[in-house]
Amino acid sequence: MSTSTYKVTGMTCNGCAGKVKTQIGNVAGVGDIDVDLATGHVTVTSEGQIDDVRVVEAVEEIGYEAVLV
Repeated sequence: MSTSTYKVTGMTCNGCAGKVKTQIGNVAGVGDIDVDLATGHVTVTSEGQIDDVRVVEAVEEIGYEAVLV
């Protein structure tokens, strides 16, 4: 099992958090996604290795910024 946490900036409401969660969910191999709107942290868990670059790109495709923490 692999877990990665990202700092996502630009999320201001639950709608934003939902969009980010949906977008990350489209990345191959991603399992569970936890979005903490208050801190801006998104934790992604998967059975295999997470492609951190692809997760960041997916978030950026919908207008938010993300970095691995």
